[in-house]
Amino acid sequence: MKRAGLLCLLLFAFACKKKEPVDPYVWKELSVKASAYNSLRYQTSSNPSIAAWGDSLKPGMKCIAVSRDLIKLGLKHNTPVKIEGLDSIYLVKDKMHRRKKNQIDIYMGIDVQKAKEWGIKRLKIYYGVLKSEFPNDSIR
Repeated sequence: MKRAGLLCLLLFAFACKKKEPVDPYVWKELSVKASAYNSLRYQTSSNPSIAAWGDSLKPGMKCIAVSRDLIKLGLKHNTPVKIEGLDSIYLVKDKMHRRKKNQIDIYMGIDVQKAKEWGIKRLKIYYGVLKSEFPNDSIR
């Protein structure tokens, strides 16, 4: 009887164990140039709070603009991005001018000084591509 009780207790504990969420993304690494920008009229357009895909930008948002060549690699609208040296996950919300290549622009609200202090860096990013967008045998 003791063994049966122990077995039931172990099965109950196993069933109640909290499962870790499954990451829906394959994270791809890319080395890019990273600059910073603000939602100010002189830096963008006549309506600096509206991004290229129509999203409204507000100070405090964790988002980036990407050069258009990166869109072809999978950094499309709302793609999650981890940026080397920064803690949060950023979302792709904006596009850069066509002349820019292999570059991201990190949104820093209206804090011009913070953007200037960031400057331009060469770093790694990791961007998420949904596993559901891969055929089953091609996930790496």
